[in-house]
Amino acid sequence: MTALTNNLALPFTGIFISLLVFLVGQWLFKKSNGFFLFQPLFFGMVAGIIILILWGKVQGTSTAYVYRHFYKPGGDIIFWFLNPATIAFAIPLFKRNDVLKKYWLDILISLVLSSVLCLFIILGASKLVGLSHSSAAAMLPQAATTAIAMPVAEAIGGNSAVTAIACIVKAVIIYALADVFIKVFRLQHSQIGLGLGLGTGGTIGSAKALQFGVLEGAMASVCVVISGIVIDLVVIPFARLFM
Repeated sequence: MTALTNNLALPFTGIFISLLVFLVGQWLFKKSNGFFLFQPLFFGMVAGIIILILWGKVQGTSTAYVYRHFYKPGGDIIFWFLNPATIAFAIPLFKRNDVLKKYWLDILISLVLSSVLCLFIILGASKLVGLSHSSAAAMLPQAATTAIAMPVAEAIGGNSAVTAIACIVKAVIIYALADVFIKVFRLQHSQIGLGLGLGTGGTIGSAKALQFGVLEGAMASVCVVISGIVIDLVVIPFARLFM
């Protein structure tokens, strides 16, 4: 039993589980014509948690133990790729940097103001529902993409795992309601506004933006980058002042 446990603790286990649930989610997403609950990242997160819970019950141990000893070694390797994946947002931006040069001030002001406003809204909502300091701190940086939000949350005393879930759920909601938001706010008349709006959904939102065109994808990338910088710079002093 000990030998089997040691083998399962190899990084391959976490990588295999992650790839399996993602590929299953991707297959279901295509078969269901884009049903939002089968969005691969969201489905993979939920299915992965269920697998770890069932594994713990079968083995007679806690889910936390299964996560630390069996999933985390491989999961950390996959997590490492979040940073280069975030940098890859520069590719569509490079293709349409002419638009950024022309409207850079408008884009910068709108994203900075919206990011700061988002912090006040999240903090107000957290206090309204009575979240603890740790939980509120975990929710606060979710305006940034996951790779940026998680370390920022840890820096202000939040649980980075909760932050990751919040970022993914937010992105899935934006993806699911994208067409509704576009109609309500009439973003179909503004490629820049559409891209910036969907960019608030991070990787998932940017993928949705690219479905509309290269310009929309480039603007989503701008949103991801600038919002991430603002959150990285502002959240820690914001938390010290208002939390």
